[in-house]
Amino acid sequence: MTALPRLAAAAVAHAARVMPVTVVTGARQTGKTTLVRDLAPGGERPYFTLDDLDVLEQASDAPDDLVARAERLTLDEVQRAPQLLLAVKRAVDRRRRAGRFLLTGSANLLLMHQVSETLAGRATYLTLWPMTRREQLGMGRAGIWQELLDAKDDEWPDLIAAQPIAREDWRALARRGGFPVPALDLHADDSRATWFAGYVQTYLERDLRELSAIASLPDLRRLMRAVCLRLGQLLNQAELGRDVALPQPTVHRWMNLLETSYQLVRLHPYAVNRTKRIIKTVKVYWADTGLALHLAGLGDPAGCHLENMVLNDLLAWRDVRIDRPEVLYWRTATNEEVDFVIEAGGTLLPIEVKATAKPRVGDAKHVRTFREEYGRRCRPGLVLHTGDAIEWLAPGALAAPWWKVL
Repeated sequence: MTALPRLAAAAVAHAARVMPVTVVTGARQTGKTTLVRDLAPGGERPYFTLDDLDVLEQASDAPDDLVARAERLTLDEVQRAPQLLLAVKRAVDRRRRAGRFLLTGSANLLLMHQVSETLAGRATYLTLWPMTRREQLGMGRAGIWQELLDAKDDEWPDLIAAQPIAREDWRALARRGGFPVPALDLHADDSRATWFAGYVQTYLERDLRELSAIASLPDLRRLMRAVCLRLGQLLNQAELGRDVALPQPTVHRWMNLLETSYQLVRLHPYAVNRTKRIIKTVKVYWADTGLALHLAGLGDPAGCHLENMVLNDLLAWRDVRIDRPEVLYWRTATNEEVDFVIEAGGTLLPIEVKATAKPRVGDAKHVRTFREEYGRRCRPGLVLHTGDAIEWLAPGALAAPWWKVL
């Protein structure tokens, strides 16, 4: 099967033209290996993976010899031999040249600590998230967030209507998620369940073991399930700890591990308020809806999974942008809430997600409140829904089908 184009490919290629070292990180099985191998076909850049025991041995015992094997190298799963990064640093310092090393790794905590300390000023970093819907359709991109930011307000309905993309049941997309194998190659729910079970086992027994000593894997699995049952909710670690019978320091440490290994997503609040008391707590989501449904033991997706899908698309778009916009949420102490807020170049774009085919004026209430609060900085708000209608629900609040935007 021919690999589908990835949104991050252009960003990785650009980084490699500028910096001596480019680091591609992300969760296991997001397609990092395929991405980096496709960037240099025909042997232009020798590829070595530390999953190969011979390569791992050389990386551990003679890392300078490994990095000297070619002028340009791709080194996969480098978190398995952190000492290799010192050899990369020495090679770059001897001869600084753009594109010398392309590194990948799954274990962000270990990898990024080592890279930031060892390769400061020499490396740039990119995250490969699970595949967006448009990547799965062969379009190699995320949703039309940038087009909306670039267009005039009154052009939005025509821009959205013109999208050449078919309607889809959002529940089907939520179930398959964005990992390439279950999203593209497995078509039955039981086949995907088997894949997700193997993924969780590998993640628990390998990735986390490399990151930190976990005393009880069943306890961690129980914590992961509890988080996946709280998607889109404010994170209360004390309450979470009580529910899974774990002390709060353990919950705190394990939540950090889940985030830094690209499983858990913490969404931070937009906090620059003028007159309202804003909630400062993070909300929790998961990096892949298919895996989240599996961990939670749920068969049918709920509205929070549609929210999570929109967030996954926003993160994939955000992390390839050079100007790197912020993706946040907004909530007041009186429970006025907007699911997502894009902050880009001083501009705010509020987004509300509704799992309904017939949005009503009331669905835009909090978008309108947000726009009144922040005035001229605000673009119109989007109310994404599951139907077909593209219409202004109220001044400054446009209802749009999720499948036309993602």
